[in-house]
Amino acid sequence: MSMNTSVASTSLEPGRGASFFSRLTSNYGMVLLTIALFALFVVLRPDTFASLLNFQLLASSKSVLLILAIAVTIPMVAGKIDLSIGYGVGLWQVMALSWQVAGMDYRLVLVLVVIGGGVIGLLNALLVELAQVDAFIATLATGQVIFAITYWYTGGRQVTDSAGARAAAFDGLTRWSLGPIPGPFIIALLIGIIVWLVLDYLPVGRYLYAVGANPAAARLSGIPRRKYVVGALVSSGMLTAVAGVLLASRQAGVAQANIGPEYLLPALAAAFLGSTTIRPGRVNGLGTILGVAIATIGISGLQQVFPGQFFLEPLFNGLTLVAAITIASLATRRRIARADAAPAAAAPPTDSSASPGDGADPAPDDGAAADLTAPVTRSTSDSPSQASTTTSDTTTSGTTTRKDIS
Repeated sequence: MSMNTSVASTSLEPGRGASFFSRLTSNYGMVLLTIALFALFVVLRPDTFASLLNFQLLASSKSVLLILAIAVTIPMVAGKIDLSIGYGVGLWQVMALSWQVAGMDYRLVLVLVVIGGGVIGLLNALLVELAQVDAFIATLATGQVIFAITYWYTGGRQVTDSAGARAAAFDGLTRWSLGPIPGPFIIALLIGIIVWLVLDYLPVGRYLYAVGANPAAARLSGIPRRKYVVGALVSSGMLTAVAGVLLASRQAGVAQANIGPEYLLPALAAAFLGSTTIRPGRVNGLGTILGVAIATIGISGLQQVFPGQFFLEPLFNGLTLVAAITIASLATRRRIARADAAPAAAAPPTDSSASPGDGADPAPDDGAAADLTAPVTRSTSDSPSQASTTTSDTTTSGTTTRKDIS
């Protein structure tokens, strides 16, 4: 049985001989779909959907989602998943406000929150790497514990800054803009671009992809697999904390304990959706940004075309996640099939001209050819260097013939 040990990219981009149309639809099909959706909603709702106000509202409100989608993308590149981000952002938006209400300077709060996010990421990494708990289970359990801590700390009530103890500069984190572009969107977009550049153009990104594609081969290649997995989860936790800070700043002195888990599914959907575009078959930063864009355009457009239908957002997120995972799963199977077929195609052809006197099996006659099944070969030794005898069983018309070949 062949084994795929390639550490190459899991990308399923068309080959060199592919046509321009094939490359366009495979690599940038989701980009074309985003443009088509935007054009459709512009035609259906020209007065509201294409307005500057709508862009500013969407760009500002979805900045937290974009950061969380980037946060979940990094562990996915390394072959892990972080389900604690939704609960983490809820905890850190509470702590970012409550510590200021208690009299702490906002700059110290920012530092402590980011460090705290890194600590949670490190705890996830310890569970995954040292305790060898599956990342899905470990991060989901960690998220539930974080959710419990948030409720314990707040008593299930919202935290309010009625006395105005928080710094004005803290609120200013989400109130600035660069021309018509909201500041939070610029921050989130810069984070996304930096992560994309690191993953695609720096050695650390290539090592992360190698670890995620084939951990065993990456380890044999000298890549410190554990270090990169720990770094990916810690980075995810720190970005989650940054998202919590922006969320607390945007809410103008109010933090609720139950906010956060609703961000998990859209972030995952955007990351999985992004793995089907730009570099199809591979999770990538630029694709994640596009995944958030298509989800934002789709949900906003549907809500404006069908106002008051509150089920549209969870329905869109759920269907998008199912579709993205299905496409990614099919792409992965296709990649493995290609990688396993390559050694078979490169193997030297068997010598069919050998005579029976040279030790080759005589060719069956036409009557027996219909009953001949594929030979089954078994080695009597685990090591190729120690194998001296191979037993070959060939079944012909219900009769088994055994030969020892030295």
